[in-house]
Amino acid sequence: MDGEKRRYLSLWLPHWPSDRWWRRRIRENPNLKLAEAKPLLLVRSAGNLRLVHAADDRALARGLIPGQRLADALACVPEAQVEEADPTGDLAALHQLAHWATRFSPHAAPDAPDGLLIDITGCAHLWNGEEALLRDALTRLTRQGISARGAIAGTIGAAWASARFGGGRSTLPAGSIAAALEALPVRGLRLDDATAAALDRLGLRRIGALYPLPRADITKRFGPLLLQRLDQALGYQGESLSPLTPLPDHRVSLIFAEPISTPEQIAHASENLLARLLPELAEKNLGVRRLGLVLHRLDDAAPGCIIGTAQPSQDAKHLLKLLLEKSETLDPGPGIERMSLTALLVERMSLAQGNFIRRDEADAVADLAPLIDRLGNRLGAGSITRPQAIASHIPERAVAFVPPLQKKAAMENWQEDLPPRPIRLLSPPEPIDAMAPVPDDPPLSFRWRHVLHRVAKAEGPERLRPEWWLAADDYSQTRDYYRVEIEDGRRFWLFRSGLYQRDMPQPPRWFLHGIFA
Repeated sequence: MDGEKRRYLSLWLPHWPSDRWWRRRIRENPNLKLAEAKPLLLVRSAGNLRLVHAADDRALARGLIPGQRLADALACVPEAQVEEADPTGDLAALHQLAHWATRFSPHAAPDAPDGLLIDITGCAHLWNGEEALLRDALTRLTRQGISARGAIAGTIGAAWASARFGGGRSTLPAGSIAAALEALPVRGLRLDDATAAALDRLGLRRIGALYPLPRADITKRFGPLLLQRLDQALGYQGESLSPLTPLPDHRVSLIFAEPISTPEQIAHASENLLARLLPELAEKNLGVRRLGLVLHRLDDAAPGCIIGTAQPSQDAKHLLKLLLEKSETLDPGPGIERMSLTALLVERMSLAQGNFIRRDEADAVADLAPLIDRLGNRLGAGSITRPQAIASHIPERAVAFVPPLQKKAAMENWQEDLPPRPIRLLSPPEPIDAMAPVPDDPPLSFRWRHVLHRVAKAEGPERLRPEWWLAADDYSQTRDYYRVEIEDGRRFWLFRSGLYQRDMPQPPRWFLHGIFA
């Protein structure tokens, strides 16, 4: 039974590595004419061999085959231009192209190494039908200098096979998959080379030749993958598409009749996007915490920026100001054909009754939030923090840096009678060489950073241990702290780590942890 409910578009880019290489050269030299350029070979190294990784259509027309030795290829096309292949860059650019393809459907994904898969279910009517959508996709790719073929079908497997072996452009109506695939080669089932070669030796060169064969015999001879691919293509077995990114819950887009590029146009479009997005969030009492703006350019690049807020916000003016500050750094390139705005993180808005007589903490937080948002978006969200006390006996664990407007933790009656603590702590504590008259006494002198200091006064010890669930019986983590003053009046916070025990694997060590003002 054919897939009836969903519709998939498969786009095949047969010369993707070479097309990408030529597009980069044309951007660098707009006067370059491909008709006058030499055929292109992209090569890679395999051990001591230099192999052809990819070639453009002119070189392939001379009989070259990807994977053959460079010397043999140059014997066929001696005038060819040889360049290094960039498989990593090709894959990254394919992901960029998948972002561009979200103009047809939010469910788009790269089909490495040379294709795209798009779930267009429910989207074709926006183009007045599937034929028009497919034609638009191929036209836009061709206009960008990318060779492409495509097909639409009710299963991923059928669309994939038809795009590569069924002609330059085809649309398979629901119920016609089996007949359409019958004459296509078995390689259209996305098989590995060994399986396809074994089928060819047995004379099973077409997909239709597999239909009448006993399924048990096929599995026994070729393993389960062949039948799985056949069933997926015919719609007997489900296959899902994993989009490039999860579909956001709150996203709006604008498609422009003519490309835009000026800052004023981008600002106006951003304002329109916010005007469409914020009412949708307000209906659900949600506010923006993180917002993403993406500019889809004519050259398939998709630069973007992300802004964040300290508190959930529905203030269009404030959010627009943050977006415009970030969008100034985005390059519109040859022009922007679409813009999308996504609420990447939302939180429920808190409803609180204002105090007309006395300004409370909530009012102060509301006043600070816009300033923190602007500083955070300029300097980075992690650059704006505040210290918060943590219930821990170990000094370096007793404080954490949290977002500035995060609610304060309950710390009632936590160590209110602590001895004096230094303002400055060293992170991590620095080891020192200390000399004490007896093991449990404060030091008489210590050497820190190659300088010897003599102790004039000392107070302590103050014994600290980690929480019981961290070190129940581990006495090596016990610390004895001393407040010491040296001869020139400076005061330090030292501690001895560990206790003197008979069975200790190593003797206690001394550290300098803080400096008093």
